[in-house]
Amino acid sequence: MGKSKSGTQENNLKWWQLSLFGVGCTIGTGFFLGSSLAIKMTGPSLLIAYMMAAVGTYIVFDALSRMTAQEPLDGGFRSYAKKAYGRWAGFSSGWVYWVSEVLIMGSQMTALAIFSRFWFPKVPLWLFAAGYAVLGLVVVLIGVGLLNKLENILAVIKISAILMFVILALLALFGIIDGDRPIAYPNRMKEIFPGGVIGLWSAAIFAYYAFGGIEILGLMATKLRDPKEAPKAGRVMLFSLMIIYALAIGLAVTMVSWHKFNAKESPFVIALDAYNLSFVPHIFNGALIIAGFSTMVASLYGVTSVLVTLAEEGDAPVSFSKKGKLKVPLPTLILTMLGIAASVISALLMPNRIYEYITTAAGLMLLYNWMFILASTRKLLKLSTSDKIKYVIGAVLILIAVSGTLFHHTSRPGLFISLAFIAVIGGITLIMQAKWKKKRKRVLSPWPTA
Repeated sequence: MGKSKSGTQENNLKWWQLSLFGVGCTIGTGFFLGSSLAIKMTGPSLLIAYMMAAVGTYIVFDALSRMTAQEPLDGGFRSYAKKAYGRWAGFSSGWVYWVSEVLIMGSQMTALAIFSRFWFPKVPLWLFAAGYAVLGLVVVLIGVGLLNKLENILAVIKISAILMFVILALLALFGIIDGDRPIAYPNRMKEIFPGGVIGLWSAAIFAYYAFGGIEILGLMATKLRDPKEAPKAGRVMLFSLMIIYALAIGLAVTMVSWHKFNAKESPFVIALDAYNLSFVPHIFNGALIIAGFSTMVASLYGVTSVLVTLAEEGDAPVSFSKKGKLKVPLPTLILTMLGIAASVISALLMPNRIYEYITTAAGLMLLYNWMFILASTRKLLKLSTSDKIKYVIGAVLILIAVSGTLFHHTSRPGLFISLAFIAVIGGITLIMQAKWKKKRKRVLSPWPTA
């Protein structure tokens, strides 16, 4: 089992610092860029998907934070899965998380490199990707203290960029700044729900991507001065995010007709395009880089932490838990960097569509782990009837988002690839379970007598 929280000097986070950290590692390119694709699919009704995702995410974090408050474990969600259902659950959920985050980090670094070339078009993509990887490693190696401070600073910068958009959008709506295009208020049902129910259903997954990162928040919750404040930190964080997202997306789809949005530009740049504000693309390109880097660093912390606890519990080679002089064990660092390097190379060499399918699959695999978190509560917490209903609603909301990928041609292959990944990890888990069983029998069997 993951170790309980010990009284180290790093365990002194206040609840509001965890909330700010959560905002920092959640607002990423999924919101700043991915929301454009979602708007294209479902128009202004995307706001409904964001509200649904916020409720679903809150329910999952409520479950995770209550387990953390009851017994803080270093392995977070995977340690609770192991305690609830046995070694197979901790092994499979840990490796599902590791594989999915490594794939996602590859796409994040590639995206960061592309955004950086907006200013430096002649620098090779791989050089930028490698530079961001090294910077992320430096932050993780220095430790949780720097990680928390950095995420808090980047969270403030990202929120400031969104607030700047909100202020400019309101000035435009009230006619204080003039543009060369009239405001396109959606005033008919067809303009609010252009894709109908199916469009909304298939876009729900993108709303969840904008809230991704609560597993990392769960791992950081063990660093709280008082772990019982974890639920409060999650409530404040998710309520804040819901308001920020709803306000920004609501204004964007009010200003511009839904079919003007595209997957290659931030919705906020598109919304302000008519106002000839030359600084806007530069500010939002900077925000995209900051958003991508902060979520990448948080993911890097998550994968190294999970790999260490997997090793400590015998679910990965023991060398991955031997720290030595570094904050992160060298073998863990090397394996993670090899995984990320392979992911970045795949992103640069594979056809765009193929790699997009793989990263969609990785995002879905994170949601499967969210289902594991909800399932763990049934074994580890004393649940009232209302708690049980709440967690069932959370599971249904996640299943709605996952099943919605069947209705969109770009998401559908990702769903099948995610199921293939799960099948492979499931097969490895079955092989390992047979080995563990044999080992137990050898340990329990009596010594042969002469």
